[in-house]
Amino acid sequence: MKAIHFGAGNIGRGFIGKLLADAGIHVTFADVNEAIVNKLKTDTQYDVKVVGEKCEIQTVKNVSAVSSLSDDLIQLIANVDIITTAVGPNVLDIIAKSIADGLNVRAANNNHSPLNIIACENMVRGTSHLKEQVYQYLDEQTAHFCDNFVGFVDSAVDRIVPPAEPSDNILDVTVESFSEWIVDKTQFKGEIPAISGMETTDNLMAFVERKLFTLNTGHCITAYLGCLNGYNTIKEAIEDASIRADVTLAMQQSGEVLVQRYGFDKEKHAAYINKILSRFANPYLVDEVDRVGRQPIRKLGKNDRLVKPLNGTIEYQSDNSALLKGIAAALKYQNSSDPQAEELQEYLQTNGVRNTLAHYADLDKDSKEAREVESIFQIL
Repeated sequence: MKAIHFGAGNIGRGFIGKLLADAGIHVTFADVNEAIVNKLKTDTQYDVKVVGEKCEIQTVKNVSAVSSLSDDLIQLIANVDIITTAVGPNVLDIIAKSIADGLNVRAANNNHSPLNIIACENMVRGTSHLKEQVYQYLDEQTAHFCDNFVGFVDSAVDRIVPPAEPSDNILDVTVESFSEWIVDKTQFKGEIPAISGMETTDNLMAFVERKLFTLNTGHCITAYLGCLNGYNTIKEAIEDASIRADVTLAMQQSGEVLVQRYGFDKEKHAAYINKILSRFANPYLVDEVDRVGRQPIRKLGKNDRLVKPLNGTIEYQSDNSALLKGIAAALKYQNSSDPQAEELQEYLQTNGVRNTLAHYADLDKDSKEAREVESIFQIL
């Protein structure tokens, strides 16, 4: 089998690209970074440092690369079996045109072999969003072809990949030992490929929200509280007993929403929370709070990691004190190199806490929750 993976950054090389290659699939990375593309072409392999209870170097082989701007990419899309992405939610719209061009060639060549496209991004139903963008560039005949032979498979992904450590080789990457890649088995065309590390489900949203409400919620609250307390890394922040208590409670409160909504087993979910806390404290991962906290406007969106679980607690009338504190801490986040942080602080200074929550989080400015966030904000 052959695959194209959009995004040859740390996450692409250290997570999805690695799982595909480990499964014996030839992976061609598509990226705009010429240095990385050329190095992958030359070396056809790279090392991944996997860190957990111990450190292990694993070599990823059988890989190549192509420029995302090259015509060669279009021809590759016309012939591969799998397309995956790890480019960031904002870039999906950009690569949609290239994917559509490849699908047009595929349809013209009458290539009826099943092709499955999986966006592996930190967003809900990212592949469905990508499909909408791709279909804008297809004529009616190609769209009908894709309906029959191209699967757009939504997924949930989870692996912490910190910024690269200093190395003589730009391809080397460090990842944690834990990884989770769950795909919607109802959306595949043809036979589902056997890839170790890829799990299938017919209830994807339960796992999408489990990850969003637990890892993502806990991660960003750790970062925002860590920033307020002068810590530089997630590990330093989570080792502060007060922050750990707040983050744990926030994940328990978001977890109650999952228990109510999807019937998760309480004891198993408590174990999942403890696993995530141990991942935050991984001594081999140097993950800076500014990296995790960046783009606070996106993270305060009504369908993202802070406000969506809060809205769940409102729906089920359950406790949300720690989630409210996390939102207040997000409003305090300052980072002069992050345009979203700058915009958020400017709006906050002019309009106040409750109007800011109404504007960015779609929370009723007169609600009990907005008033409580305002009170916490004044105390922090």
